[in-house]
Amino acid sequence: MSGAHAHIEAADEHGVAHAVERLASGGLVGLPTETVYGLAADADDADAVARIFAAKGRPADHPLIVHVASAEAAAAWASPWPDAARRLAEAFWPGPMTLIVRAAAHVLASVTGGQDTVGLRVPSHPVAQAVLRAMATAKGRAVGLAAPSANRFGHVSPTTAEHVRSEFPDLDLLVLDGGASAVGVESTIIDVSTEAVRVLRPGRIRRDDIAAVLGSLPLEAGADAPRVSGSLATHYAPRTPSVLMAGEHLKRQLRAFRQAKAAQPRRCVITHSFTVESEGTLHGIRLDADAKAWEHELYALLRRLDAERYAQLLIEAPPATAEWDAVTDRLRRATHGQSLDAAAERPSTP
Repeated sequence: MSGAHAHIEAADEHGVAHAVERLASGGLVGLPTETVYGLAADADDADAVARIFAAKGRPADHPLIVHVASAEAAAAWASPWPDAARRLAEAFWPGPMTLIVRAAAHVLASVTGGQDTVGLRVPSHPVAQAVLRAMATAKGRAVGLAAPSANRFGHVSPTTAEHVRSEFPDLDLLVLDGGASAVGVESTIIDVSTEAVRVLRPGRIRRDDIAAVLGSLPLEAGADAPRVSGSLATHYAPRTPSVLMAGEHLKRQLRAFRQAKAAQPRRCVITHSFTVESEGTLHGIRLDADAKAWEHELYALLRRLDAERYAQLLIEAPPATAEWDAVTDRLRRATHGQSLDAAAERPSTP
């Protein structure tokens, strides 16, 4: 659209009303949630859902997550609503958990990626809840918003309104400013569409949390698991070439960089267990050795470092514990297939 642009509005009563008007007319809204910002559209509107795929450059068979206001609203999108879903919803909704269930007959195939399952979530962010409630009032019934992360497909998810605007500067898009996302990584995705409960994407709701509710640990995703958001081998990737390395390997590599006689490219090193002194072409950043802190800070940091145009990011691998599963998952996908030499040779793109 000529002259179209993304613009940010305050998430007050007027901003929410404008967002509902935009959604009701088939438009897109940058929606804050507690995990990351979503690119939202009316999940019952096929044309609006198609606009999400077009804006993101998202493959048509990659399913979307439907956001609803309550567990009762979620059940209307499922057939059936399993007991495991009921128990998990009571424990963790509203919150950063997506449940995969068998889809009700009315769910659009474009939302499910052509599968017979659908992902459902009840966000806890007050702005997301306000939009869902106001839209339900306007329509006279419960509604669902399809809302994948508000970024180009495969790129780092946004955790602020400005991230969304910078991702889609020329898109006709209203972005509600709900502040920085409290969690910072996408929701835990749990498949309850069969009797075998499986975690398809780790997040803030941990495996032990799920086991405490259901009485047993969930299984890992198998080859027969439904396709879900963020499940591709390469995803959540910064534009700067990046490599994930174990701490001791990283230390040895840093020594080699410092001893090299040839000129070195600008590199940034992100660690949690040791400090890298910034000198010459090396810049060190140490984050607290706390999984929740990394979840909250990681995406914003990767976006900032993209803007600073390093030749390469070197990231210390997280500890191999369940608490770090979400961070490990995101970093492995963000750095998938990148070797140290190959990443260094490829220049960062703006």
